[in-house]
Amino acid sequence: MLKNHFKIALRNLWKHKAFSFINVTGLSIGITACFFIFMYVAFELSYDRFNTKADRIYRLVTDIKTPSETINTDATSWAFGPNIKPEFPEVEAFVRVQRSGFLIRKDNIKFQEDNAMLADSNFFKVFDFKLVKGDINTALIKPASIVFSETTAKKYFGDADPMGKTVLMSGDGVPAVVTGVMKDMPGNSQIHADLLISMTSLTQKFRPDIDNQWGNYGANTYLLLKPGTNSKQLQAKFVPFIEKRYGKQARESKMFATLLLEPLKDVYLHSTRGGQEVGSISNVYIFSIVAVFILLIACINFINLTTARSVERAKEVGIRKVVGAAKGELAAQFIGESVVLCIIAFFITLALSSILLPVFNQLAGKVVSPGVFSNPLNVLGLFLLSVIIGLLAGIYPALVLSSFRPVMVLKGRFSSGTKGNLLRKSLVVAQFSISIALIIGTIVVYDQMNFMQNQDLGFSKEQTLVLDTDNDPGQEAFKQSIKDLPGVKAVTLSSSVPGSGHNGAYSEIENNKGDLQVANLALYFVDFDYIKNYGLKIIAGRPFSRDFMNTDTAQAMIINEQAAKLFGYAKPEQAIGRRFKQWGREGKIIGVMKDFHYHSLQEKIDPLTMRVEMKAFNKVSVKMSTANLQTSLAQIESKWKQYIPTKPYTYFFLDEFFDRQYRSEQRFGKLFFNFALLAIAISCLGLLGLASYSTYQRTREIGIRKVLGASTSGIVNMLSIDFLKLVLISFVIATPVAWYFMHKWLLDFAYRIQIQWWVFAAAGVLAIVVALTTISFQAIRAALTNPVKSLRSE
Repeated sequence: MLKNHFKIALRNLWKHKAFSFINVTGLSIGITACFFIFMYVAFELSYDRFNTKADRIYRLVTDIKTPSETINTDATSWAFGPNIKPEFPEVEAFVRVQRSGFLIRKDNIKFQEDNAMLADSNFFKVFDFKLVKGDINTALIKPASIVFSETTAKKYFGDADPMGKTVLMSGDGVPAVVTGVMKDMPGNSQIHADLLISMTSLTQKFRPDIDNQWGNYGANTYLLLKPGTNSKQLQAKFVPFIEKRYGKQARESKMFATLLLEPLKDVYLHSTRGGQEVGSISNVYIFSIVAVFILLIACINFINLTTARSVERAKEVGIRKVVGAAKGELAAQFIGESVVLCIIAFFITLALSSILLPVFNQLAGKVVSPGVFSNPLNVLGLFLLSVIIGLLAGIYPALVLSSFRPVMVLKGRFSSGTKGNLLRKSLVVAQFSISIALIIGTIVVYDQMNFMQNQDLGFSKEQTLVLDTDNDPGQEAFKQSIKDLPGVKAVTLSSSVPGSGHNGAYSEIENNKGDLQVANLALYFVDFDYIKNYGLKIIAGRPFSRDFMNTDTAQAMIINEQAAKLFGYAKPEQAIGRRFKQWGREGKIIGVMKDFHYHSLQEKIDPLTMRVEMKAFNKVSVKMSTANLQTSLAQIESKWKQYIPTKPYTYFFLDEFFDRQYRSEQRFGKLFFNFALLAIAISCLGLLGLASYSTYQRTREIGIRKVLGASTSGIVNMLSIDFLKLVLISFVIATPVAWYFMHKWLLDFAYRIQIQWWVFAAAGVLAIVVALTTISFQAIRAALTNPVKSLRSE
């Protein structure tokens, strides 16, 4: 019987090629898109879960309360980790990490390694990063020990064994011994490093006092708790611990710390404190919903097209029932046809997925899967998904078709009925509601991206070349040597540039009541040319000036508008001349600058301070002319090799660097656009098939109307108007739903667009144009058909 059902299914699919093509194509595209989204979502949810002890690993984070604000940071004091371990038996191990950049040299090979990390000796005991060479117990114990990833080791040593070899670190050429080689860190880890340097290099060799610095926040600390430990109860015990060890200092500094525990598995998607790499649980939810929508649209297509063909298969059902076929047997056959069609779609999906996976990985910006067949569970899951879709999508059409009454059918008194028409119209409305919502979402995403990339940032970033000197002693001479080159307009030195990191400084600044108010403030060290070269505007007081060299390098500070407001000044002028204390320096505020976005537009502008500190510079910003750019770059390289020969010549353009902050949003936008496009394409396929069958069922009506004088345009309008009504109903349903969800998405951005009326109008017009284009093909063909052919069988 099964064999017979299979033959009949294949025969029907082959007989109705157009129907089969539309259904198979729609299902293949839908399942492929759903499969890609599934892999993406599964990859995002898998972050850090490769660690076998992930359930027991927690990130220690800090809320720092000052009289001005509460700072929620992912960092901890350097002293917390080493002092928590002996104090709390619930803690099995701790590890601190700090991302940093190091110049690494071996003979004539040198690279600036910006993805390096200082790590405590327990690093490989807490996390499951695999050492292929070396001992996890000793690799990071001694000062100046270094562990390379396999890729980085090959960069310096080729195929030679690096173990025990010496490389030089930083501009000073500190010798470091290679004590291990680890596998490249997996892509689904929010901790990434190309090389690890022992934390004792810092705590014993360069900063022996740092383990006892309770107010110095800079390390990321992770705790491995013993099995069975209640993290909430442990977190509550931190309160008396901090009071005992840090209470007196906290009261003196007016900076009170609260320690919190974040589960490692929640850090990537759920933490609001940032980190080395952060994801978005909102994006995961959005893509999951889109996957369900795409599958729903594909299933709706199948249901609509199958039930629309009910009249065509009515006689087959009637005859088979007359000769003894039971309702259940007929239902099984029709469900079988659905499953067969979905299995065909499964094999097409495998082929499409294999071809398109590299493109999808590129769009996602990460290797969500090395190959479709790399994980057999993927293929098995895809097969089961296809079968389930076939069963679910086939149940209703099977019940409808198998319920036909043979007497009515064979007397020719059968019609599809108003209930069937109502269901099909409802499903079309559902399809286009989803499609219009996705169109609105796509427009909003791209409008927000365009807003972020074209918003006035408050500073000049165009044609600005940035070079990292790593505080090389030759940087001032280098600056002087290039400032008069033909292609160079201006040069400035600083510790930070917009979009990069900056210092966070414990600061005391006189407020509007005359008291010194404590706050942790962002700090840029800049030279006398920085404000002018970056186009920053001084709205009160004056900029730094060489005319006041002695005082401006030792006793002067410039703050931004947000800092002035933080300390209670209603007008910027009121802050001029006020006292400050910051990192061992005391002096007065000489100027207030207009706020500028030194972070991305996802973050609000925070209070910022600037000071002149010659010894703290590590970046050179060069304002370039667009003429003969390559010649100018070559000239700058020549001077670089002359004055800073120990460092490799590497640079970036600030506009490109700043825009990288929006890379994840750009990828989200591209993925969202492509999946929305697929959803719309599947909807159009279904609409095309439905229009085709609707036109087929009205063939004689069209013929009679033409005989009675109906025009071609009148018939096209008649066939199109019903579908356009459905699209308009879809628009009314989709608009408020899309507005609600996109408004929620925009709330993640500190600076965002307002969703304008034209977004909905554009989506509605586009949906109507797409629907009309799809329907018109069948409508015009039907209207142009010779009525004699339509009426010949009457």
